Amino acid sequence: MNDQGREPGGNPMNHPEEQPTGTDGMPKFGRLLVVLILVVLVIGLVTWASERYLSY
Repeated sequence: MNDQGREPGGNPMNHPEEQPTGTDGMPKFGRLLVVLILVVLVIGLVTWASERYLSY
């Protein structure tokens, strides 16, 4: 290949370096799962309460 015009660092267009993607690279779904379960419970509670209130 022709290396004419290339900088020694291998970054000829001065792109920023890639950012790290987290501590270990694995996504953490624990907090998201807890929030999802809480949202489903609240929706269920609101549905049950409105059914009880409107059925009288």
